[in-house]
Amino acid sequence: MRPLLRSGVILGAASAVATLLAACSDSDDSSDIGAPALQVMSTKAEYVTGGDALIDIALPDVPVFLSPPSLEVKLNGADVSSAFSMDPDRPGHAIGLVEGLANGVNTLEASYGGTPASIQITNYPVTGPVLSGPQVQPFICQTQDFTLPDGSKLPAATDEHCSVPTVVHYLYRSTAGGALVPLPGTTGLPNDVATTTTLDGVEVPFVVRVETGTMNRGIYQNAVLHDPTRDPAPAPTTPPPGWNKRVIGVHGSGCTGGWYVQGAAMGISPYTGDNLERLAEGYGVFVNTLNHPSNSCNATVAGESTMMGKEHFIETFGVPRYTVSTGCSGGAYTSLQVADAYPGLFDGVIISCTYPDALAIAMSGMDSKLLSRYLLTDNVASFTEEQMTRVSGHKTARAWYDLALQSGRTDPVPGRTDPIPAGIFGGYNSAVWNPAVPANLRFDPVSNPGGARPTVFDVARSVYGVDRATGYALRPFDNVGVQYGLNELKAGVIDKAQFLDLNERIGGYDDNGNYTAARSVGSRDAMRRAHQSGLMLGGGGGLASIPVFDYSGIYDDDQAYHYQWFHFAVRERMAQANGHADNHLMWRGAASITDLLSGDPSSPGAALNQAVATQAWDKFIEWMNAYTADTSQGSQLEKVVRAKQAVGATDGCFTQSPTPQFIAEPQTLSSAPDSQCNTLWPSWTTPRIEAGGPVAANNLKCELKPIDAADYAPVVFDAMEQQRLNAIFPDGVCDWSKPGVEYTGVVPWPSFGPSPVNLVFDLNAP
Repeated sequence: MRPLLRSGVILGAASAVATLLAACSDSDDSSDIGAPALQVMSTKAEYVTGGDALIDIALPDVPVFLSPPSLEVKLNGADVSSAFSMDPDRPGHAIGLVEGLANGVNTLEASYGGTPASIQITNYPVTGPVLSGPQVQPFICQTQDFTLPDGSKLPAATDEHCSVPTVVHYLYRSTAGGALVPLPGTTGLPNDVATTTTLDGVEVPFVVRVETGTMNRGIYQNAVLHDPTRDPAPAPTTPPPGWNKRVIGVHGSGCTGGWYVQGAAMGISPYTGDNLERLAEGYGVFVNTLNHPSNSCNATVAGESTMMGKEHFIETFGVPRYTVSTGCSGGAYTSLQVADAYPGLFDGVIISCTYPDALAIAMSGMDSKLLSRYLLTDNVASFTEEQMTRVSGHKTARAWYDLALQSGRTDPVPGRTDPIPAGIFGGYNSAVWNPAVPANLRFDPVSNPGGARPTVFDVARSVYGVDRATGYALRPFDNVGVQYGLNELKAGVIDKAQFLDLNERIGGYDDNGNYTAARSVGSRDAMRRAHQSGLMLGGGGGLASIPVFDYSGIYDDDQAYHYQWFHFAVRERMAQANGHADNHLMWRGAASITDLLSGDPSSPGAALNQAVATQAWDKFIEWMNAYTADTSQGSQLEKVVRAKQAVGATDGCFTQSPTPQFIAEPQTLSSAPDSQCNTLWPSWTTPRIEAGGPVAANNLKCELKPIDAADYAPVVFDAMEQQRLNAIFPDGVCDWSKPGVEYTGVVPWPSFGPSPVNLVFDLNAP
């Protein structure tokens, strides 16, 4: 795959297959030669983009009495044999970058003196889409605002797909250390160029090649050690000597405001911060602005962009030993969702500040906001703030209020106010927009009802579907049958009158985020597609058989909504989907949000975080190296679990110290001091868990069951109270013992068009 427009040419493996050109002998009998085996190495054959693909051809054995035949390869009938050469790392294999693929289905045929073989390759434009469905509109190009490694800007986009020519910059690290700086030229190296030793022990000049271009309407970059003064041009058959054959896919953070824009910056730079150290070790790094949820809060688009970015990296540098993903906060859930929904894109993930998905924040925020509305505006039953905090599941009212504030990402109405007390990030914000989106394009229920809607649901309208009457995205939020405060009623924290009044008055939302007296009834289609697409993390796709390393990153259950239960929800979903979570590892212990926001690198929290992050990365890579090197019998999962045990990767937590000590013990969700780790790092829950729901928090709409007096023991309702309870829940209450309505596993490589493979839903279909 190549970017749509290029300012230069990247050479493929195009040398002639000289070793294969000997003529057949007089005793040639082609029936003794088998068929070659063709495989697309850069991506799946059904999802090729940009008109090119890296192809591997496994050549059949030739009987000793025959002379080696010639390899002939044809693309749609045209000879492309010259694109292939022998793979220097794998005897008996030819490899080549085949160019000139037409959009649609292509046939690549190879013969090696005997039976020919062919493969069907489906190619799509590099501008997308492939499987993420109709692209969201409007869409604001921002190339002209994107800063390049030398401080200059990309030019303005050349088309409606936000395309620009590809550019390559070279940076180097000086012997004085510090950040990378532009290389003055590519004919010689400055005297102060530092050297670096890679993970594999190769010493090379610390010179980094950074490529920037556009794909899938986003801006992509990849970076890797490469010395242009002495290394050959990068190609799959001549990878840079400094590349350690390992690749990192990087994801950004956030979500709110992540709609309708290309993005003027990466969430995480591929050549600064931690990635600078990874480059020094020889890793390749790739990223796209659409892998930053603050630009695009849509994991389906992120998965597609990841697919295309990895494809292009392979076509440029060669096939990696493995590819891993990293991310914190929004980058954590994007890593998880992409790895799960698109098995094979990532061979392992290491995450922190974890959420399972953007829905987990949005939906628990919507529940929390309903509780805050009741307490602050309709508190007929005289709840105290402490009582409602217990009903919310959180440690403090501030923690609960901060999660309630996050429901703003589901509210499209501009300027709405709410009495939720402001937190460290401010008060309630509805209709959050990137400033690049013109005001005249934005939704307003009165002045512009047909405008673009700024919600986590509408940015993924191609997945959820739309209400044909309104044009609004379908919503999966549903609270029918949810008994808010059930655990607190049974524990005596609230009384019967409070429980009944809360559930009688809790209400719900309409599609514009307005409060309604009736509870919310979600779209079953949206629920089903949320599961199928992986927008609600399933855990049973790619995550079922790769290392998943989760460390805290942030520990602050007092405020700011990065709460520990989200980490446990990921593990529970994996266990639910697979019957175990043996390939999941959790480390706990981190700085508070206050420490992190202070920016003081000498704070105890900063020292703790640095120590934990360093140890986590080292242990994760030890685990990755061990399982990918395992050539013994067994499934991939068996190798992953075996390697985990072999390298001593175990659950645990760290002491609260600038020089933390590791405590090895299983991690559990508890606010009680029932273990060493829970004493140091206790965890709290959510409104739905306190209503009896699962820690996995993946039940979008509960199955209902008749009201049973035994479920409230030791509480006993009298006749009038029972009558009132029956009126509140006329169709029954949640049966949390059953999977949620429309619960399914994730569909591997789900398509929402235009690809027909694994098609789940097509918004454009009649």
